[in-house]
Amino acid sequence: MGLFLLLILGGIGLPFPEDTTLILCGFLISTDVVKPIPALLAVYSGLLITDFGLYVVGKKYGRKIVTHKRFQKIVSPERLAALEDKFNKKGILVILIGRHLVGLRAQIFLAAGVMRMSALKFIMADAVSSIFTIALMVGAGYMGGNSLQVIKRDITRIEHIGILLAVIILAVYLLFRYFKPMRSKTLL
Repeated sequence: MGLFLLLILGGIGLPFPEDTTLILCGFLISTDVVKPIPALLAVYSGLLITDFGLYVVGKKYGRKIVTHKRFQKIVSPERLAALEDKFNKKGILVILIGRHLVGLRAQIFLAAGVMRMSALKFIMADAVSSIFTIALMVGAGYMGGNSLQVIKRDITRIEHIGILLAVIILAVYLLFRYFKPMRSKTLL
């Protein structure tokens, strides 16, 4: 539920980047904090809801979105015109590829709404594209979590070796100190 909430809050503009939340999901799965199926369902539905929310806003406000104080920071008139041109030429492909472009993602979803793209086409393209995003980002977090476990195990091994070396060095030092006075007496 927390991952879902982070995605929704990030979708409405709070500083919770989508990719970071997905990587966190993978990390939590790898460390057995969350179960894989519920976590993946939560992030998948969270992605689709936030993306569709941006699409709906674009559809509701249309071209006025570039003058709306909240959204004009996301998409400028020039950017919207460029995206409209791309939608006219490439259509659904813009959604499929645009989902993976971090800086353009929100702009593309808003533009899809402004262009009055069919809601069903948008959801289907986003649903397919989201699977790849989730696989990539959650996979990276999962591998990072597993790597952390390996590093932790290695650090424990290194600590044991370090303690053993410290004991050996201390023993050699004490033996040297103990036998040094005896050796100097025998030389005299």
